[in-house]
Amino acid sequence: MKKLFLASYFSGAAKLLPDFTGNTCSGKKVVFIPTASIVEKVTFYVGADKKTLEKLGLIIDELEISKASPDEIKAKINEADYIFVEGGNTFFLLQELKRTGTDKLIIEHINKGKLYIGASAGSMILSKDIEYVKYMDSSETAPELKNKFTALSVVDFCVVPHCTNFPFKKAAEKIIGEYSGKLDLRPISNNQVVTVDDDKVEALTIESKKK
Repeated sequence: MKKLFLASYFSGAAKLLPDFTGNTCSGKKVVFIPTASIVEKVTFYVGADKKTLEKLGLIIDELEISKASPDEIKAKINEADYIFVEGGNTFFLLQELKRTGTDKLIIEHINKGKLYIGASAGSMILSKDIEYVKYMDSSETAPELKNKFTALSVVDFCVVPHCTNFPFKKAAEKIIGEYSGKLDLRPISNNQVVTVDDDKVEALTIESKKK
């Protein structure tokens, strides 16, 4: 049974998480993986998402997999109630997940029913292949992939984050223009999320308040 909460910008859709968990997230431990962000210049979302998780009552256990030992990675993921994979460069994230074997660990825990929360790169990484992400991220950050972009293959669709949001709106439009009809694209904006609850897949939106 898979339970996935796949956001574009987690803090923009986080209000939907308690309902998705049946209001049981408070007090749970979440392993927070910021690895995709460490090659980025803009990283404000990392701090914002941490604060949002804390406001929801979650206990954060940070795990930067590119520097952690195999034993530390395994222990932290095993001990966590939830897995959170932050946004950033999707190619670098895939490289480090594969290099450390964390990809297999995450797949194993997802298949056991552990809640997975993805933000941008963390959402896209669950698709079968991330070649489509080329308009948003540079693959030059991940030379070890050798232009082979097979990803975690947890879902058979492809999240396209930030589809109406600066600075990725045009990149999202290029992805949709090239891959619509070839891939099962799920475009979402920063106030939307794709949820997977076993076989049930939904796109949910936080409605903006009218002034």
